[in-house]
Amino acid sequence: MVWWEIVGWIGSLLVIISLTQARVLRFRVINLLGAVIATAYNVVIEIWPFAVMNGVIAIIDVYWLVRLQRERHDALVYGVLEVPSDDAVLQHLLESHAPDIARFHPGFSAVDPAPSASFVVVRGDELVGAVVVRSAGDGVGRVDLDYVTPRYRDFTPGEFVYRDSGVFASHGFRRLVVGGSPATEARAYLERVGFRPTADGWEREVPTAA
Repeated sequence: MVWWEIVGWIGSLLVIISLTQARVLRFRVINLLGAVIATAYNVVIEIWPFAVMNGVIAIIDVYWLVRLQRERHDALVYGVLEVPSDDAVLQHLLESHAPDIARFHPGFSAVDPAPSASFVVVRGDELVGAVVVRSAGDGVGRVDLDYVTPRYRDFTPGEFVYRDSGVFASHGFRRLVVGGSPATEARAYLERVGFRPTADGWEREVPTAA
């Protein structure tokens, strides 16, 4: 029974850890593991009310994990709004998450120079990210910011911006570039949204608007 007590404590610890997670997907995964372990422990020691409670929690977690995975690439769930560079909603996002943005995009400046194209990504009435592109001349758009809020960082809502290449062509861009050497996770994302590595960073051709 000592080993089962250890298992029970592990399950409880995982549930506690899950409640500290800002990322919605990570929360569900850790909470599911904790609930499954807690269910098994309570069944073994025959504490049925807690066994049922944790079993129901595990079922709820599975439901949300399936739903979140199904919706992560669904354009009916995520929306993209092109906004002016001084848009109040965009500025609120940039100001609210300034320290986090500085950590992932240390060279980003919200005002100098003014963006050529700015987009916010929403899920229902919740802001989940922003993409800011500035002109580098000769039809090249430099992606200075592709940011996702911590809650949705396990997803890639920025992909919905790149799906509609017409918005970039309408600004005169023929090519989008991302400078530097991004982390491994970011590289996978860039490849998924159509960028390819070059000697100076990453680039993506912009099809001519129809």
